[in-house]
Amino acid sequence: MNLLPRSLVCFVAIGAAVAGMLAATPVSSFAQALTPDYAALIAAPDRADSDRQTDQRRDPVKLLAFTGVKSGTTVLDMGAGGGYSTELMARAVGAGGQVYAQDFESSARAKERFEARMKTPAMKNVIALDRKFDDPLPVDIGRLDLITFFFFYHDTTYMTVDRAQMNKRLFAALKPGAFLVIADHSAKAGSGTSVGKTLHRIEESTLKSEVEAAGFKLAGEADFLRHPEDTREERIFGSKVPVDEFVLKFQKPN
Repeated sequence: MNLLPRSLVCFVAIGAAVAGMLAATPVSSFAQALTPDYAALIAAPDRADSDRQTDQRRDPVKLLAFTGVKSGTTVLDMGAGGGYSTELMARAVGAGGQVYAQDFESSARAKERFEARMKTPAMKNVIALDRKFDDPLPVDIGRLDLITFFFFYHDTTYMTVDRAQMNKRLFAALKPGAFLVIADHSAKAGSGTSVGKTLHRIEESTLKSEVEAAGFKLAGEADFLRHPEDTREERIFGSKVPVDEFVLKFQKPN
């Protein structure tokens, strides 16, 4: 009978023990290790004072937590504007991640703010995309982990945008099982897309139906930006009360 050297026996035993420990470790613990400290990101001392003012109405810690953005992932931020949410995503994914910031025909002020922001260290992992909403990504970019679309979907209702095509493109760009998270200003029931330009709002049910028509499944809803005191009849700019806003998470099925 051939006997293994004692040192080799020990090596095999140790390897088996380690393999057993790894097998017993829940997958969720690995995912949890990739989750950044959202509160610490928001508290970072190098964030701009203007962003901290925006924090007061956006509740970014809860917003980041709802998206579930992880370190090292790839994110597309639609309608980046001045880059507030883009920077949040960039900080969350970290140096090992990648953020694409899409926008098209944004205001001169927003462009100026975004260009200034791009010069900061926090935006080193950001690539700006000056592309139409219904063609947001080059053909060689896909397999995204997350798409965010914050407070701009309503604008596409009065722009020259094929929203059905836009949503299909977003669906195709995501990995199976990945998420699209949309936040927007709520319009009254029955308004549909009719007040997108006047009040800068959109009816929640209309947005849901448009996104789901592309193949997405509603995976979650959040109420931390809800304000029932808002009649949803005023323009969001200069509103006398906090604006009622919905936050929705859609998933591309596996």
